[in-house]
Amino acid sequence: MDYLGIDLSCALGSLRKGQFPEKDCLLPLISKLLGYCIVAASTTVKLPQILKILKNSSVRGLSVVAFELEVVGYTIALAYCLHKGLPFSAYGELGFLLVQAIILIALIYHYSSSVGTTTWIKALIYCAIAPTVLAGQIDPVLFEALYASQHAIFFCARVPQIWENFKNRSTGELSFLTCFMNFGGSMVRVFTSIQENAPTSVIMGSVLGVMTNGTILSQIILYQKPQAKKGKKVK
Repeated sequence: MDYLGIDLSCALGSLRKGQFPEKDCLLPLISKLLGYCIVAASTTVKLPQILKILKNSSVRGLSVVAFELEVVGYTIALAYCLHKGLPFSAYGELGFLLVQAIILIALIYHYSSSVGTTTWIKALIYCAIAPTVLAGQIDPVLFEALYASQHAIFFCARVPQIWENFKNRSTGELSFLTCFMNFGGSMVRVFTSIQENAPTSVIMGSVLGVMTNGTILSQIILYQKPQAKKGKKVK
């Protein structure tokens, strides 16, 4: 029995016999289910960050470069997965994350006072090149090089934000929920990548994601301001 690329026959067969599925049967099933869970969660993972910016009308403490690099990284990763015909469970979240990342960078541009001509030129260049990359209409060697560089891009996307947090001793308008889901998603992707025998570079990319997202999450916890205690009423 195959449903959405998930082979259920092995697990169901064991359960019908009153037996617990064996490891070789259970782990691939868990990996596939977790993959689809990541895809489902990705539809709202950046929504808390978007809502926080809209609520406060502020992008205080957010690194523009970090969010710009995220858009570039998601574009390359999604284009490569589409071009290679990988199963939807292995990359489906990238499409949702890319759309949300573009919305975020648009909000950052809108609420930022430091956006100049250079920023808009970068945006126009992206809009001109992205459709070609997503369509896979570039040299195969260049495509492979771009994909190989995506992990470095995502790593570099986190570093400016980590430094901004450290410099300000504050995480500004960063959303704890969004960062927590990014961290959890990276951890799950390490497991699914290992289980599906992904290349070492892919696994290491997920490990880097755990490290960098975990660092930002730790900074949010470390730099959060304690709530002021209410004074006692004087009778």
